[in-house]
Amino acid sequence: MNNCSTELQAAFEQTRRYFLGQSGCIGLGAMALSTLMNEACNADDNQSVAISRNGQGLPHFAPKAKRVIFLTQSGGPSQIELYDDKPGLKKLAGQKLPDSVRNGQRLTGMTRGKPQLVMPAHSVFRKRGQAGATVSDWLPHIAGVADELCFVKSMVTDQINHAPAMTKFLTGHHLTGRPSMGSWLSYGLGSENRDLPDYLVLLSKMKRGSDQPLYDHYWGSGFLPSVYQGVKLRSAKDPVLYLNDPEGMPRHLRRNMLNGLNELNQIRYEETGDPEIETRIQQYEMAYRMQASVPDLTDVSDEPESTFQLYGPDSRRPGSYAANCILARRLAERGVRFVQLFHPDWDHHSRLRSWCTARCRDTDQASAGLIKDLKQRGMLDDTLVIWGGEFGRSVAGQGKWDSPEGGRDHHPRCFTIWMAGGGIRPGMSYGATDEYSYNAVVDPVHVRDLHATVLHLLGIEHERFTYRSQGLDFRLTGVESSRVVRDLIA
Repeated sequence: MNNCSTELQAAFEQTRRYFLGQSGCIGLGAMALSTLMNEACNADDNQSVAISRNGQGLPHFAPKAKRVIFLTQSGGPSQIELYDDKPGLKKLAGQKLPDSVRNGQRLTGMTRGKPQLVMPAHSVFRKRGQAGATVSDWLPHIAGVADELCFVKSMVTDQINHAPAMTKFLTGHHLTGRPSMGSWLSYGLGSENRDLPDYLVLLSKMKRGSDQPLYDHYWGSGFLPSVYQGVKLRSAKDPVLYLNDPEGMPRHLRRNMLNGLNELNQIRYEETGDPEIETRIQQYEMAYRMQASVPDLTDVSDEPESTFQLYGPDSRRPGSYAANCILARRLAERGVRFVQLFHPDWDHHSRLRSWCTARCRDTDQASAGLIKDLKQRGMLDDTLVIWGGEFGRSVAGQGKWDSPEGGRDHHPRCFTIWMAGGGIRPGMSYGATDEYSYNAVVDPVHVRDLHATVLHLLGIEHERFTYRSQGLDFRLTGVESSRVVRDLIA
């Protein structure tokens, strides 16, 4: 009886899906396949075209930015050592953090129940550029481009541990299963290059091993179709796994095989209306085109010596943060919508003075070099660059506050990011923290507000940008109050 019931239910589901497919989905699927097949027939045509697949008529208005490069500093860089100068902390060194400042702030298990003693900055600050932004001497190259940057010193989040905080920073929600910002933009705006994915991810290959994981859901598509997820570009012989043909297979044979496979997938799609089949068709075609486009992208032999000098000595090491910054610029030149770099190990619970300076050396010159490079190529105006991590660090020392072995614990109540280009107002410092760099007290900017502002710069009204899943209309900025921070926009 149960087997019979199951078979009847399966038949009903098949019939229902077939009916729904016949009533509209088949036409869309056929058009999608037709478009892909036409592109395949012209695989050597390098003309860039804007491809948007969501049917929402985006952008809603003229954008200031066309693309995003997100320099993600994973682990929580210390705003106290890098950007948020608090000279008064020297007089408070070693004193207990007042309860009125902490105000019940949750602590991690590493410092809960331990004395919260003030540890002043280990670095020296100077006012930089005509705008007088405060930048640490640990970041001399970023200090040199300070007038191109907009520092947001009042960022706040509500997550205190790495994985949920980074998930919140990138997807708008601390639980996994939501699309990342790059996936939302892939869904909403598509690409200007049909030979590369809309969303590409570059992970730093560290000189030493890293014990900080970077989870795939950070660049995942969540409930969006998987065609919108980030594609990881590796620093290896095969930059994208399983992309290359077996040795000896001619290109025309691969083309014929894909044509036949796409026809079979289309038949199955007409029977079921399953959108993942459309994704499969598109991904096969994208992989075919990437077989030609990726080697050209990753071959930097055409870059002049001046490029490597600009990005720093580590830029010749494949997979380094500096080398990935060069690839990010090359991807932006090719019209990729969202490029995300991940550099881990900013998590300095101890040995802050040596550990944080090492991460600065990894990233400082290359980050500044990217800004200079985009500007000299005329690309900074319509490329939005974002630098930042998931939260900041606490003013209370972890371990002995007056020891070189001391560090800082996680801190979500205030941290600093910077942005440049893409319609952002340059030479500006926005928001402020209290005298302890513990609470954002002037113009706090929640992660949701950052998302709303980024979408706005790309011509998207965040409250109208939705995707229906499980009967709900989801959006990147969620259902809680969020705002476009218009003071940041030029």
